[in-house]
Amino acid sequence: MRQRALFLLIFALTCSGCDFQNSGRYGGFYQSGANGPTPLGPNGQATQTVAILLPMTGSHSDLGQVLLQAAQLAMGTDAGPALDVLDTGGTPAGAAKAIQAAVAKGDRLILGPLTSSETASVAPIARSAGIPVLAFTNDASQSQPGIWPLGISPNQQIQRLVIAAQAQGRTQFAALLPGSDFGRAMAAALTKATAATGLAAPTIKMHPPGMASITASARDLSDYADRRGPIEAKVKAARALGTSEGRREAQEVSKTPIPPPTFDVLLLADTGDALQEIAAILPYYDIDRSAVQIIGPALWADPSSGSGAVHGAWFAAPDRSARSTLEQDYTAKYAFPPPPLADLAYDAASVAKVILRSRGNDSAILTQPGGFVGSDGWFTLSPDGQVRRGLAVYRIEQGGPEMIDPAPQSAATPSL
Repeated sequence: MRQRALFLLIFALTCSGCDFQNSGRYGGFYQSGANGPTPLGPNGQATQTVAILLPMTGSHSDLGQVLLQAAQLAMGTDAGPALDVLDTGGTPAGAAKAIQAAVAKGDRLILGPLTSSETASVAPIARSAGIPVLAFTNDASQSQPGIWPLGISPNQQIQRLVIAAQAQGRTQFAALLPGSDFGRAMAAALTKATAATGLAAPTIKMHPPGMASITASARDLSDYADRRGPIEAKVKAARALGTSEGRREAQEVSKTPIPPPTFDVLLLADTGDALQEIAAILPYYDIDRSAVQIIGPALWADPSSGSGAVHGAWFAAPDRSARSTLEQDYTAKYAFPPPPLADLAYDAASVAKVILRSRGNDSAILTQPGGFVGSDGWFTLSPDGQVRRGLAVYRIEQGGPEMIDPAPQSAATPSL
């Protein structure tokens, strides 16, 4: 079961540019003040219905079942709101049919669907009917008024890392990324985050698969020829004199320190053998790990990602301690720990209970300035559909990830 959960987490986090986009966690309930976050959880009562759009059949039906169990756990067994379970079959057409059924039944809020393409299919119908959607994709491009992608996105991770690097005086960013959907999503996130914080545009190199491509891209990114070339030219010229003085001069010139690269932060997104190859090639092209901070995706949290090759690297992810209540309750009910994707449905259903207990304006409650605190920590839903998250920063160590910068607990944290 642990291996299955790990597969789901890595699959979710690496599909940022592909159709099947979903990653993250969250969960939490009492109002803690107008400007404070609302903790979420399985308490309280309501009588209206909320729809949940899931692939109960089709190739992703196993994920649909996991998400349904988590949502049911959040709803509780009391006289709470009925959960209107609608099968999407895992397709955009199925999702459109499901949302039409939810509208016809008068459901007040939509949880799901699972993927980016399904969300795109649901959005215009839900918006036309004035029904908010808490989707399970992490595709931030699906964000729009009334449609909130809840998955933890590359944008959220990279923004947190850029802010943490800035706090240490690091301002020059570069990236060496795979030429995949995930790599392109990480590149776009870095470009957006540096622009938002007033930093210079990052230098980004994409590489195709294979050691030769990685080597060429790393050499190009490091500006190796221009940094080392002049020194090597002087050494060659001194040796060409063919004298003892020339040989001594060549020896002295060869000791000249290589100028550092133009960046002090390097974003990587590879895993496995490719990440190990990159880690091995960086020193060869004079990228000094003591001077250049490596940052990367949250999937590096697991050693099977190959992250052991980049000890000292940073990634941003939820504070793991925030998930303890969900883990305890889910394990007690279903006899196994919750897979990572369970957090999405648990927190979405918990938010639904906040909505259904209230007689106020749904949009105003969803976009309350204080946001919510759930099983992935604090998050807010902006009126434009963007989701802001409080993520912690971890450093990869020999014994496992170590938190070096805690997650913010409210919207009061500057720059987040």
